[in-house]
Amino acid sequence: MGEQNIEQNVSEANRQAFMKSLLEEVRALDAMLEKGMIESGVSRIGAEQEMFLINEARQPALTALDVLKKVDDDRFTHELGLFNIEANLSVQELRSDCLSRMEAEAQEVYSKARAAAHKCGSEIALVGILPTLTMQHLGLESMVPIPRYHALNDAVMALRGHDLQFTINGTDQLMVKHDNLMLEACNTCFQVHFQVSPEDFARLYNIAQVVTGPLMAAAVNSPILLGKRLWHETRISVFEYSVDARSATHQTRGLKPRVHFGNHWVEDSVSEIFKEDIARFRVILTTETEDDPLAMVAQGIAPNLRALCLHNGTVYRWNRACYGVHNGVPHLRIENRVIPSGPTVLDEIANTAFFVGMMAGMSNKYEDIRDHITFDDVKANFIAAARAGIRAQMNWF
Repeated sequence: MGEQNIEQNVSEANRQAFMKSLLEEVRALDAMLEKGMIESGVSRIGAEQEMFLINEARQPALTALDVLKKVDDDRFTHELGLFNIEANLSVQELRSDCLSRMEAEAQEVYSKARAAAHKCGSEIALVGILPTLTMQHLGLESMVPIPRYHALNDAVMALRGHDLQFTINGTDQLMVKHDNLMLEACNTCFQVHFQVSPEDFARLYNIAQVVTGPLMAAAVNSPILLGKRLWHETRISVFEYSVDARSATHQTRGLKPRVHFGNHWVEDSVSEIFKEDIARFRVILTTETEDDPLAMVAQGIAPNLRALCLHNGTVYRWNRACYGVHNGVPHLRIENRVIPSGPTVLDEIANTAFFVGMMAGMSNKYEDIRDHITFDDVKANFIAAARAGIRAQMNWF
């Protein structure tokens, strides 16, 4: 969703043209995979640090734009809410002291954000869901005034056709009715990006799915939303609801929500994920695209695949497949989105070490993880961990 030049009020003609571009870009991706153009043989990690801004009363502070001016650092950017900011950490090659270097930068970023926040009369809080949030903080006046956020809000609400309504049952019960997307801003996380070789993508993505349950169980820290005690990691439930674009009819027909874990293993290639999401989820935003990505590939030039990346940014798998180009070289990443922010930087790095360690250990030990556990068990483990945290009962091998 980092794309700035998005089109609002998408007409059906624009949507069809964008869909045509999407399909061409998937073909271009398949061609790159076939030609071996995508970077291979190196593993890297990176992360996005999301943060809450709070005032002296520990309530949300709508100071994001002021803090970003004070911090004056290209690593920082805004998020959906005026009480959130985000910092993008440097990419580290997965070797030697990469986690120590990530920790040092995360601590530096946290300190820099705090210093800037103090100048604006606010403070930084690292937590998956800020316990002091109330419905009064979730109006459109708390949304960052950027066109793409309002476009996404308008598009999702139009597709839904009615106010957001849901119930979460935990120790308490929360019943919500809301008229915009700002519930998504209740969530902050420490998103870890894991670069993989294209030939290993399917195998490693399946492993990422398997380890997400244990990772979630160890990392939970968001049991309270709007004053109610709910799941141990309530982010998982509330995020699924907050960007649910399904109408009542679509829900009745069993159409999947845009936030989801997945329903089956990946068989061969990353393009399976992109193709499934294009087939399943309606285009809600469009942008300018490259004229002929297939011709670019034929010339050995890596296209940016803007349409594919934008559409991918409106579908929220908990392990998201990502395509990117750096210095003209395309690469693939698995973005793990389940680790919550905080409660300290050290906790976030420990959770990252657990994720990376499980990925490395299982990829060395198991040729095909699908031979050892069913996908239904993997998905059930994920939900159990979100609900019960470290007490979750899991099916394992």
